[in-house]
Amino acid sequence: VQFVESGGGLVQPGGSLRLSCVASGSIFGLLPMAWYRQDPGKERDVVASITSIGTTAYADSVKGRLIISRDNAKNTMYLQMNALKPEDTAVYYCNLVPPNPALASWGQGTQVTVSS
Repeated sequence: VQFVESGGGLVQPGGSLRLSCVASGSIFGLLPMAWYRQDPGKERDVVASITSIGTTAYADSVKGRLIISRDNAKNTMYLQMNALKPEDTAVYYCNLVPPNPALASWGQGTQVTVSS
C-alpha cells in the first residue's frame, strides 16, 4: 500500500483545513489507519486513529478540534482540522497503525503551517 497526502497549507490561528490521504491497494478498507505529525527534529507521533469500522481515537492535544474519518469505497482517509493552533504546525502523514513496513511505506506528507 502507498499513500498520498494532500490538503495542507498556511492558515491563521483559529482556522480550518481538511487533509486527505488516498491509498493504493485493495486492502485499505481492512486496516486500522492513523494520521501522524512530525516537527523537525522530533518523533513522528499519532494524532488520530481510526479502525476499519470507524472507531476513532485522538491524542489529548487535538481532542475536540480534529476529526478523523474514512471512506473505504474511495480508499481515502480524511482529517478535518478546526480551531488550529500554532503548535499544530508540522508535516502530517497517514499510515497504518502501527506502521508496518512490510505492508505500507510512508508518503511525502503534507505541510500544515499555522501562523498569523
